[in-house]
Amino acid sequence: MMDQTPCRRIYVERTLALIKPDAIHKSEEVEDTILKSGFTIIQKRKLQLSPEQCSDFYSDQYGKLFFPSLTAFMSSGPIIALTLARDNAIAHWKSIIGPVNSSKAKETHPECLRAKYGTSDLKNALHGSESYHAAEREIKFMFPNSVIEPFPTREATEEYLSRYVNPTLLRGLTELCKHKPLNPCIWLADWLIKHNPNMPQIWEGTIVEEAE
Repeated sequence: MMDQTPCRRIYVERTLALIKPDAIHKSEEVEDTILKSGFTIIQKRKLQLSPEQCSDFYSDQYGKLFFPSLTAFMSSGPIIALTLARDNAIAHWKSIIGPVNSSKAKETHPECLRAKYGTSDLKNALHGSESYHAAEREIKFMFPNSVIEPFPTREATEEYLSRYVNPTLLRGLTELCKHKPLNPCIWLADWLIKHNPNMPQIWEGTIVEEAE
């Protein structure tokens, strides 16, 4: 009998990356680093923000001394906005771009992108979302038509794998080790298709009808 349990999905984390006006001429190099770091670029657009739009984007920084300079800099030229996806995307992208202050980054994290392309605390070449909620808001800001689905907890992901994937996969891997085929990936793929627990099961025995 076919399992009627609704199919559950695993969501890959997303983050927003901005290539700022001071690094726009290095965008190809930055994108190459992004792809080599295991990210998928889901969305990309080149745009120029007005000072008012910059104020809205950086609304959480409103009232700080550098806020006018920040909005003036970010509206001074075109930027490239990218939605990046991979596991642990937010933390991984933050580690790649490095500390906010590019001058200090050159001393403490010389391999990071801000150390490589930034010139000061303000002109630090790149932006990355600080948290899931920030990423959700920022992606919607730059890509208004985006549909961002909620990320599951680690416990939910582990429970999904344990319940729906691991039992069948473990059986398949065990059979794979027994047979040792020349093309193990193709063999395993065929085995998983044939032994999909959600496929209708065919009963080859004799059907006995009960008397009324």
